[in-house]
Amino acid sequence: MTRVVRFHEHGGPEVLRIEDVDTRDPGRGEVQIRVKALGLNRAEALLRSGNYIETPPLPSGLGLEAAGLVEAVGAGVDDFVPGEAVSVVPPLSMVRWPAYGELATFPARHVVKHPPSLGWEAAAAVWMQYLTAYGALIDLARLRRGDFVVITAASSSVGLAAIQIARKVGATPIAVTRTSVKRQALLDAGATHVIALKEEDLPVRLAEITGPTGVRVVFDPIGGPLFEPLTAAMSPGGILIEYGGLSPEPTPFPLFTVLSKCLTLRGYLVHEIIGDPVRLEAAKAFILGGLASGSLRPVIARTFPFDQIVEAHRFLESNEQFGKIVVTI
Repeated sequence: MTRVVRFHEHGGPEVLRIEDVDTRDPGRGEVQIRVKALGLNRAEALLRSGNYIETPPLPSGLGLEAAGLVEAVGAGVDDFVPGEAVSVVPPLSMVRWPAYGELATFPARHVVKHPPSLGWEAAAAVWMQYLTAYGALIDLARLRRGDFVVITAASSSVGLAAIQIARKVGATPIAVTRTSVKRQALLDAGATHVIALKEEDLPVRLAEITGPTGVRVVFDPIGGPLFEPLTAAMSPGGILIEYGGLSPEPTPFPLFTVLSKCLTLRGYLVHEIIGDPVRLEAAKAFILGGLASGSLRPVIARTFPFDQIVEAHRFLESNEQFGKIVVTI
């Protein structure tokens, strides 16, 4: 038996329960991990509330990221042995391979021996944020030295990862946030410029910052009315990558701006990288290199013990965090 987090109905954080369940041995090509820390993601709140791209049979487990020690390996797994410290690249299905538990099992191809300098909390905070940002900025947009890149929802874990990746390749990250409360923290995290949406005129500030060059890359999880000022600030041939839909308002299609500037508006899911072995290996090499050099450093907003998983999810949905929320076991 092992303790896991499950939900028997969709709803708010209060539907999460810690339950004892029977464990299974890892199957062929799988690795079982004794979990030390979990990284929380908004996708897990969406699954729990019934608004995710997967529809789970109930009761369902959840969770996409974990770090811990190899407990056991299945047939055909030669790269890992019990006792090794590892972290997990998010699987394509958290319903099939849920992370929230004292023991969790994953496909071996999703298990990584992370740099030994990382503690459990940092190791659990790596893969979703850096893979998401890498896939958009490096794999798709080919972000390069001298580019201006606008990063909205900049204080999220993915936003902070994007700032670090932009700095790593020599681009200029422009962080967009709701108010100036997090301005200094974003500057300290590596943003070159910070724009507070509720306090500043976005088009005016972007024009002041970029001048005639304009913004070549926009990385946005919000959508809604922001599309029009963002595309207006973009340079000819620029690309806007949309990886979410947080705005409750309709998202306009700025037809004439897109036509006149030959812009690319690109929907993106991190599954594109995770599901492609060649692209995933390139991403892992980039991220592991950045972790080893110190140019990529996970930012932990707050840590909760496993027994406070409900409180951790409430904090996740508060939008008060700066960086990643981690749960320790």
